[in-house]
Order: sequence, then C-alpha cells, then structure tokens
Amino acid sequence: MTALTPQEAYQATNKHYELPAELFELYLDRRLKYSAGLYSGTGTDLDQAQTDKLHFVARRLGLRGGEQLLDVGCGWGSLILFMAKEYGCHTTGVTPSRPQAEYIRQRAEEAGVADLVTLRSGSFGELDLAGKFDAVTMLGSIVHMPDRTQVLRKVHGLLRRNGSLYLSESCFRDDATYREFSRRPGTVHVTESIFGFADMVPVSALVAAIESAGFSLTGLTDLTAHYHRTIEQWEERAQAAWDRVEEVAPGMGEPLIRYLQTANAGWGYTTKHYALSALKSRMGPVEAP
Repeated sequence: MTALTPQEAYQATNKHYELPAELFELYLDRRLKYSAGLYSGTGTDLDQAQTDKLHFVARRLGLRGGEQLLDVGCGWGSLILFMAKEYGCHTTGVTPSRPQAEYIRQRAEEAGVADLVTLRSGSFGELDLAGKFDAVTMLGSIVHMPDRTQVLRKVHGLLRRNGSLYLSESCFRDDATYREFSRRPGTVHVTESIFGFADMVPVSALVAAIESAGFSLTGLTDLTAHYHRTIEQWEERAQAAWDRVEEVAPGMGEPLIRYLQTANAGWGYTTKHYALSALKSRMGPVEAP
C-alpha cells in the first residue's frame, strides 16, 4: 500500500462517494446502507437484512433511546436516520461527500427527524467536534483512514465515560495473507481503482489500534457469511440494472461488477468481515455476561 497522508487519503477516497445517489439506489437496499446486512434465514431479502443489521448495531451499542450518537463515515445516512427515527437518538454524521450530505438532509426532512440529525462535512481527522457522545459508529470507514490509531484516539476523546464504540470492517484473514495479497491486481482494483484509498488490514491490527486508543474490547463477531450474501444481492441488482448503471455513471458498469465479484471471491479465503465493539472504560462492562 502506497503511503498517503490523511488528507491525500481523504481526497482519493472521496471520488467514489461523490458519485450520484442514483447509482447506489440501483444496487443497494432502500436505505442505501453500504455495508453488510444480517441474515436470519434463507428467505431474508436485502431490505430486511439491513434493517436487522441496524438493530444489531443498536444492541451492541446498548442504545435505549435518546442518546447522542456520532457516525464517522455516515455514507448515505442509513444509520443516523434509522437511529434518529427508531431510537430517538440525536445523531451526527460525518461525510466527505457533498452529494451524501445533501441526500441525508432531504431524507431527514422527509422522515420528520431533521431536528435529530446533524451533518458535518469534511475529513474526520480535521473536524472540530464539540461535546461528548454516548456512542460512536464506524461501519466500513476506518479502512479509508491511514492513521487508524490516531483516529480511534480522537473517537475515545469524543466519548463520555463508559461510552460505546461499534466498528465493522473487512480484513485480511491474517498478516501473512495481507503481505501476500494486498498488492495483487484484484485487491488493488478494489482498494485503489474503486475506492481511491483503502488499507485493509488483519483484524489483529484493528484490535491493536482499539487497545492503543484506550478502549476495552467487549465483543468481536464474524459476519463474513452475511457480507457474502449481501454482495451477492448487490451484484444481482447491479447486473439487472446494467443499462441504467451506464446511464447514471457512464463506464461504471464493468468496474462495479468486477469489484463486487472480486470482493465475494475472497471471503473466507483471503478476507473476513468483523464487527467489533468496545467501551471507554478501564474495567469493561459492569453487567454480567
């Protein structure tokens, strides 16, 4: 992986997220949630899987309603809009993308939760975020940040005492696989051609960064099979909408399908997907497990 400064990584990554919402509407779920769903059975469709996943995140965070929640890399707003509407949370989303921010504001107005949703545009590392949060989420965003330990230290500082962190990320299955496959053409197509910058590392590197930031790790769940099914459904939808994909984003059809197929070919062999949870607490959870 070519070494980039945080600002260079931010600028490179933002190219993907500046693509129009209409493109993502063609293959994602109705909320445009751009991460793994959670499948309870063989008949679960994409929308239900993503709804179930958002409730899973809320449980991992220990949300009871009304919390102050920060989503770092909020995408098209699926999580902050959901937590505002379903849990009454006061949510703040950070996005590098103007199209995403405009889309979220419109959806918040339509859903009647505009008073609960705040948007901050820019690089998380450079934003001044005042106040303390009860919970922070990072779904598939830390892979785009070369300074992950520094980022998590900032997150730690933004959380109140006993505040919770939920982080999910795709990872190489171990360090040897990372060294062997991180520069292979298929990997580079995903990490650099599609996303501009993504440094996918073994989960051990994320655990080390979480520990170095001062968190107590409270949970780690393997969601690899769920992401595999999610991307299968994304690819089916993208293939079915190929002509429309080319209308909305000319030349994007082939790279998009190749990205989805490459990602799905690696699950369980070279790559895994994990959900991690942690607390800003020296002692960890006080409730009995």
